Formats: sequence, structure tokens, C-alpha cells
Amino acid sequence: MGYLEKYLEWREKIPAESNLADELRQIENDETEKEDRFYKDLEFGTAGLRGVIGVGTNRMNIYTVSKATQGYANYLNKKCAAPSVAIAYDSRHKSDIFAETAASVFAANGIKVYIYPRLMPTPALSFAVRYLKCDGGIIITASHNPSKYNGYKVYGSDGCQITDVTAREILEEIERTDPFEDVKSTPIIEAKENGVVNIISEDVERAFLDAVNAQSVLDKSIPRDAAIVYTPLNGTGISCVPQCLEENGFTNITIPDEQRDPNGDFPTCPYPNPEIRQALEVSIGYAERLGSDMVLATDPDCDRVGVAVRHNGKMKLITGNQMGVLLLDFICRRRIENKTMPKNPVTVKTIVTTPMVEDVAKNYGVEVIDVLTGFKYIGEQIKFLEEKGEEERYIFGFEESYGYLSGGYVRDKDGVDASLLIAEMFAWYKSRGKSLIDGLSDLYEKYGAYRETLHSYEFEGVAGFNAMKKAMDDIRNDPPSEVCSVKVKAVSDYEKGVTKTAAGEETEIRLPKSNVVLIKFEDGSTVVVRPSGTEPKLKIYFSAKGETQEKSTEKIAELEKYFENWIERYK
Repeated sequence: MGYLEKYLEWREKIPAESNLADELRQIENDETEKEDRFYKDLEFGTAGLRGVIGVGTNRMNIYTVSKATQGYANYLNKKCAAPSVAIAYDSRHKSDIFAETAASVFAANGIKVYIYPRLMPTPALSFAVRYLKCDGGIIITASHNPSKYNGYKVYGSDGCQITDVTAREILEEIERTDPFEDVKSTPIIEAKENGVVNIISEDVERAFLDAVNAQSVLDKSIPRDAAIVYTPLNGTGISCVPQCLEENGFTNITIPDEQRDPNGDFPTCPYPNPEIRQALEVSIGYAERLGSDMVLATDPDCDRVGVAVRHNGKMKLITGNQMGVLLLDFICRRRIENKTMPKNPVTVKTIVTTPMVEDVAKNYGVEVIDVLTGFKYIGEQIKFLEEKGEEERYIFGFEESYGYLSGGYVRDKDGVDASLLIAEMFAWYKSRGKSLIDGLSDLYEKYGAYRETLHSYEFEGVAGFNAMKKAMDDIRNDPPSEVCSVKVKAVSDYEKGVTKTAAGEETEIRLPKSNVVLIKFEDGSTVVVRPSGTEPKLKIYFSAKGETQEKSTEKIAELEKYFENWIERYK
């Protein structure tokens, strides 16, 4: 069925008085808009669904949510005798409506539902799945995307986002589902009265906070009077982060009024991503006026944390890679001093995360496991350790995109845990007369000056999708042999599962297939190219190591210029 036929079908079957019907009428004479909304179904994968809110098969709305939920329900009923799921949602537009829509579909399919009564972070959903022994779970969120987006993340019984195999099996069920004919639904009030839909109790929230508090590694004797500005960026972090910090002695906390309350418009930071300075500007302003020591910012679903710290009188941002190596070093130091370091400790990182991890881990005798991009793969490694009775070996995992986790109580990145650990690490360095920037400089002096950057390029619509695909095909099939007089040492194609050296030698990549190309240069620099799994963007990750930060920055600049010119061919 073509996009026009789909458009007409929706015009016929959606109730005429609904807001979605109004949208359909508004685009009646706009062929470009009709094609973009209906040329494909919103893609479902290991990250679930994510897209712009609105009418159409390529949009987030109650019909695409219902269709996905019916497919997931069919999958669960085939796999489990009496399945149950947990549901959470964030502050985005229609998150509560999509959560109730999903609950009503699960309930109509005989699946018991546990749903949080208020906004809760993504890690709290992962925790609830495990704590309540559910067979799966979902959270309605689009993480750090702009306000026009929403999404639908799916979790397995282990509290981890679903794997590729599970995603394919659920997708098969979704593709067999007609959103107008095949979806079962029951009134949510009736489902609650019948006990099919249940409210998650405060005991579960308390257990989650207790599990986070157990990750503390700081001596009680260390002063915790640091002045912290914390912002939830109008999202779910307000539910847990301030309470967690206060329970651990960090009581000098200021929360900006403009960003305290949940608000799906994100009025002070249209792109609520703690990776970028714009999202922290309001908090940095507070910190400068109040003389605060540090800014902590969690994204709307509170699984990522951005940080700015005072250094030489100015507030400086710390990147995800920098914070990750700082935390790894801090956790190793503290656990050795506390005599809580396990035998054969393990840290897990993604393939696009800084190789500096290898140097720090080696110093402490920690094994490093590399996984594909996506925290679900870090969670999967914790599960593998758990299955062998070795879960205690896991001490830390992180990805360059500001996601961190120091324990196995959840299987996703946790902004609550990370906020606590960062505050403790800040207090520890402060007690030694140092800032986190000083600590980072110490690590660079010891291991070498690493530098990493990330560039994202938007490819909107049908034409953009095809251009991005061609760019990936070209870099995969015809990679450069050298860049700026530095020869390529090897190219790893994760879709083909092969690393090929400049001499033509090939080795197998023992990871799941993924649309990623990694180029390694003879000077140790790396470039990784991959399409985003959640947005219409192509991402390029750059990494270099030099004797000084200036040398590393020079190397990065040369790589960036080369690939800026390369990407222009497809724009």
C-alpha cells in the first residue's frame, strides 16, 4: 500500500472529531507532508519506537503506540503463561496518554500491568521490571530529543532493553497487526477496578532509591557541603535525584525555578540534551550568581547526566568521555581503599567510547569489555556475568553519550546513580584541594592527552534517508587509505562482522551485526561512522591521543575537516 492509500485509509477510519483527524484534513493538499507521514511505518528496533508526535504511520500517536503494544502483547502471550509488564512515562507531550493507551491494550490481552502513578526515570522502570518480576516493560520517552518527539522503549524480563533477536520477533508480530482492526483495548478505569492494571507502590520507589544509595563509595568523614545546582530539565529527575543527594548528605542544592517542574515544551532548552551547553545555560547562570561549585543536569527521562564545574573562577563543562574515565578511576581508587574491589573486576564500554578506558583499567587490573553502541549491550554483559554467578565483578559501565552505571540493580544507564557518584567524586577531590578539571589533568599527565569529539548531520525525510544510506554504503565499500598524510591501519565493518587491515588481513568481529564502520589510523586516532538509531542523523565520532591537549586537538581538527568535506557530497 502506497503512502496515499494509507493516508486515505486513516481519513476513513479515524473518528472525524479527533485531533488526529484535524491534522489529516490540514495536510490534505500537501503531498510532501503526506508522503513523509505515510511513506513508511515508524521503525521498531532494540530502542523501540521514536518519532515526531502527530498523525501518520511514521509518527508517534495512539494508533502507532497501540499497534506496537498489540504486537508486544502477542509476543509475550506466546512466550509466557501469565505475563506481566511494568510501565513508566516521562514529562513529554502525550506521554501519560500513550502510557494509558499501552496499559489498556496489555490489559485487554490478559497481561497484568504495573504502572507508576507519576513521572519516573527510565532506570526506575528497569528496576521495577526486575523487582516486580515482570516479563517485560515499557517507558514512554524520547530521552533527550526536542519537544516534538516522543518514544516507546521496550524492556525484557531482565530489566534490559530488548536485544536484536527479541526486537525482530516483536516486529514480526507488529507487522501482522492492523492498527484499526487487530488491536484489543479495554477502558483503563475498568482495568484498574478489575485488578489487571495496578499502581506501582511507594515501596518500589523506596527500594530503587535504597539500591542507588548502596552504590555510595565515599567515606562518611569527607565533607559534603559542596554547593550544587541541579536541574531535571523539566523532566523526571525531580522525582528522585534531589532526594537521593540529600539522603547522602548533599543538602546544599539549588534547583532552577524555570526547569524544576515537568514541562514537555522544555521552554528554556528546546533541545534538552545535557551533552550540549545550551541545555545547561540556565543552571550555569544560577551557579555563577550563587557561587556554586557544580552543575548537575539530567535529561528528561533521567538516564544521562551533564556536568559543569567551577575551575579557576569559571564554569567548565566535562564531556561524557572525560566524566567516564574520571568515574572509573575514582571507583577503582575508592573500592581498593574500601577493600570492596572484587576479584577480576570488569568495566564495560561501547566501541565509540574513548580508548583511554583501556589505560585506566589496565592500571587497576580491570578487564575491559567492548560492546556495540547502546547501553542495552552493557546491561547484557551484566546479565552474562549474573548467569555465571559473577555479577559482583562488574564495577562500572559507561558510554560517551553521558550514560553511566555502577551496579547491577538496573540494566540501563542511571542518572540518579551517576548524580550521586559525581557529587561524591567532586567532594573527594575538593577535600584534596582539587577540582574535577585538576583530576582530569592528572589523568592526562599519567596516561596521555586524549581528545574526542562527535559531529551529527541531519538527514530529514525520504531524500535524507536515502542520502544517509548511500553515505554508509560508500564509506563501507570504499574507505579512505589515508587522511592528512596519516595512513589507515584497519577498517572494521560491524555490519559485515570483519576487520580488514591495510595489508589485506581479515579478522572476525565477535559482536552482533550493526551498521557501523570504524577506521583506525596508524597514529592511534580513530573515526567511527554510524547512523543514529533514534534520529534521522549520521554520527561521526573522532578520537586522538597526543603528548598534549593541543596536539590532540590539532589531530582532531584535521580529521574533522576531511570528513566535513566528505559528508557535503551527500547533503
